[in-house]
Amino acid sequence: MERALTHGLTAALIIGAGALAAAENGPPPLNPKEVEAGRIVYQKYCASCHGVRGAGEANWETPNAQGELPSPPHDAEGHTWKHSDKMLYRMVSEGWRDPFNKTQRLTMPPFREQLSPQEIRDVITYLKTLWTPEQRQFQWEETLIRGAFPRRRNARSMPSRKLLGNDGTEAPIQNKGAERP
Repeated sequence: MERALTHGLTAALIIGAGALAAAENGPPPLNPKEVEAGRIVYQKYCASCHGVRGAGEANWETPNAQGELPSPPHDAEGHTWKHSDKMLYRMVSEGWRDPFNKTQRLTMPPFREQLSPQEIRDVITYLKTLWTPEQRQFQWEETLIRGAFPRRRNARSMPSRKLLGNDGTEAPIQNKGAERP
């Protein structure tokens, strides 16, 4: 038991040291082909809610009449850069219900049926061009800690996680493929 614990702690230290070294080197350069592919996907699927240049909806920090927060910006003014690649991938793939919303519906619909796993990666890569170098560094460190994109298997066949509301109960997915109000 003690030996297993020692090996586990040693492995954690090695992984942590590797992540620290990677973070110090800064985020990897963005692939221009992925950026352009992501820009095209963004304009087609995301700009209608999040704005052509990622500025989000007006008053995005103030709940609307339904108690829901409007679509946030994805540029340097927003908070998208605070999430790891893994979390951003999940939000785009599975949809998202802002935990501060007073309703249980997904305010961002899932796009796993409309976008391939590569298209989801590309749009996230494009979003990174909207951030400051400091925000990209923070997001890179967050990705090193919390996780990168899912492995390149068929993400469409991945089981969907259940989304939980503020009270811990399952949030109903009522708007699969539905338009935002």
